[in-house]
Amino acid sequence: MQKVVGIRFKPAGKIYFFSSEAFVLEGGQSVIVQTEQGLGFGTVATAPQEDEQLQLKNPLKKVFRLATEEDFAQREKNILVEKKAFEFCSESIAQLGLVMNLFSVESTFDGNKLTFFFTAEGRVDFRELVKLLVKEFRVRIEMRQVGIRNQAKMCGGLGRCGRELCCSTFLNNFDPVSIRMAKEQGLSLNPTKISGLCGRLMCCLTFENETYMNQRKNFPKIGKTIEVDEKPAKVIRQDILNNQYTVKFEDGTEKDICLEDKKTQTQES
Repeated sequence: MQKVVGIRFKPAGKIYFFSSEAFVLEGGQSVIVQTEQGLGFGTVATAPQEDEQLQLKNPLKKVFRLATEEDFAQREKNILVEKKAFEFCSESIAQLGLVMNLFSVESTFDGNKLTFFFTAEGRVDFRELVKLLVKEFRVRIEMRQVGIRNQAKMCGGLGRCGRELCCSTFLNNFDPVSIRMAKEQGLSLNPTKISGLCGRLMCCLTFENETYMNQRKNFPKIGKTIEVDEKPAKVIRQDILNNQYTVKFEDGTEKDICLEDKKTQTQES
């Protein structure tokens, strides 16, 4: 039974699976793997495990070798080429008057191909730009238009919480985010307050939503009339994070009730 190892080619990129063969690999190690575009430089993201656990159907490419000093030197060389290509392409875009936002350039490990990532509101005719790039670098050129979320993931940054962006640290895929999630979590529906650096709704609304939904099941619904201190009161607010809710009595006074205290009273009665 073959062993399978998960490899990342970018710090927070998608995990791809390869056959580890006889290599004993640990998380964080740098390896050279066989890809559709030739050899690639990656980092071990998940330790080798049996193929039966993953239930992979397609045949896997193999880990070619552990990264050597020459491989690290090649990667540094590629980084310098990427920087030069970014500067040249940015100047060419300005000269041609193209309406596009170039934000990243990636080179294959062998240096035979450069991929230019950009965002744009519509379709862009970049044929003249490609001619200039081919003439300058003498390698294969690919222009890839991506969405604004992918730009944030690749560029990184700090979110409203003060931490690094979720998409550039641990999120592998972008799940659909809706304004209803913000409403369920009791957040302000002001778009400027619930949007990330990309201008779209924050990804954390998605993976935190399940916790809010599960916790909300323990709370009385807003608008429901319950008995508090032997008097009727209407539930007007829920504070999921602090595990409490607020009720309003007929005389207009309000009271905060801890969910745990309410459970204790119910058990005693």
